[in-house]
Amino acid sequence: MTDSLTHAPAQKAGIFADYSVPDFFCELLNRKDAPPPDLTRIYNRLAKFDLAELRHRAAAVEAQLYRLGITFTVYSDKEAIDRILPFDVIPRVLTAQEWDHVERGVQQRVKAINLFLHDIYHDQAILRDGIIPADLVLKNPNYCSAMVEIDVPGGVYVHINGTDLIRDQEGRFLVLEDNARTPSGVSYVIENRHMMLRLMPDLASGLPLRSVEEYGLRLHQSLCDVAPEGVSDPQVVLLSPGIYNSAYFEHVFLAREMGVPLVEGKDLVVENHRVYMRTVVGLRPVHSIYRRLNDEFLDPLAFNPESLLGVPGLVEAYRRGNVTIANALGTGVADDKAVYAYMPRIIRYYLNEDPILDSVQTHICAEPEGLAYTLANMNKLVIKPVGESGGYGLLIGPQASAAELEDFRNRLLENPTNYISQPVINLSVSPTLCEDGVEARHVDLRPFALTGRSTWVLPGGLSRVALRKGSLVVNSSQGGGSKDTWVLAS
Repeated sequence: MTDSLTHAPAQKAGIFADYSVPDFFCELLNRKDAPPPDLTRIYNRLAKFDLAELRHRAAAVEAQLYRLGITFTVYSDKEAIDRILPFDVIPRVLTAQEWDHVERGVQQRVKAINLFLHDIYHDQAILRDGIIPADLVLKNPNYCSAMVEIDVPGGVYVHINGTDLIRDQEGRFLVLEDNARTPSGVSYVIENRHMMLRLMPDLASGLPLRSVEEYGLRLHQSLCDVAPEGVSDPQVVLLSPGIYNSAYFEHVFLAREMGVPLVEGKDLVVENHRVYMRTVVGLRPVHSIYRRLNDEFLDPLAFNPESLLGVPGLVEAYRRGNVTIANALGTGVADDKAVYAYMPRIIRYYLNEDPILDSVQTHICAEPEGLAYTLANMNKLVIKPVGESGGYGLLIGPQASAAELEDFRNRLLENPTNYISQPVINLSVSPTLCEDGVEARHVDLRPFALTGRSTWVLPGGLSRVALRKGSLVVNSSQGGGSKDTWVLAS
């Protein structure tokens, strides 16, 4: 396939002939400056496809996903438990300059989050200085008293972080939320790339794409970096709740990528405050655990006594420094939606720097001013429960009916501490193959950062796409799909 290297097309052609993006920033077409040649090359290659060929390749991708078992689980759907994550064959592209900005911003944010977590479980200086309300932290359901005065290796609490980003009408990256507990989705990033290179090689040919292949090695190295002191050859394991977990495919995938055992709670035992893995040749020491289950299920002796998923005695072994748990216990405080509103202040407090990535303006309904503003502007705001994820339980004001607004008003008045509100951002869009052709659909981005001795950010991340026309909700559980995220090298 040959390319024209002209800059932005004089007029939209081929599959883009009817493509329109009123009022939105388009990731492929709406560039403030002349697009770099590689971006134009991608557009020109895509424009030469006809819809039938594009649909044929999309069907091949879907068949591959089914064959490989790349699924997630929707518990609320009685008709289909395991689903593939819908995949769009038109990639989302980021330039080297855009990625540099994202990468530096994510690294800054992760550094501040780790300092914040160390502080709230030690001196609590940020609370004494009034930068963030003490009750918001100490009475937070994710605050873990078992972590008080524990010194974690390297001061790293969040070893794996997912930062959800959106872009506004001007193309500015904004942080939507942090995922500092057990962020998921990186397996799709890597598998999406495999799919694209296998089934769309002519689109990627000759382009300077940053690779995503080293994630498994980097993850393993990060977990070795934070192993207990004095361990020369750490044994890393991935602890999963088991096959019925919605992200079990990812657990299998990451264990394989790292080359480490995938274990469940029943496979581990604690003796003399040290953790061992049961094997056919006896007990084998374990030093770093990448856990993919929530705090409350980790240890029935420390948390939920009815949990059958965890390991009795694990928390005491952790407190004594005999094992590292990634991510650390109690990290959920840092990705709480109310704490999110204070992140710009947290960054300035610990780093004496302005945030590289801006946050979305946030009103905390637990505060009188925030509640009053939210109640007065419900039809203009997105209102979110602080403890939910996956797009559940939120209200998008401009799309809500009068009855829905009234119902949510009652919820706010009944329990204001459970909600925050934000303005509706016109998320950026990306060309997406739809039933009626190539149309604009809203996207977000979740870059993944790994922290051991330093913080490395996977080039790209998970681009989720709202496949329903007009929808701003990109979550897979709410009908969203994904795209391959291409980062161009400089």
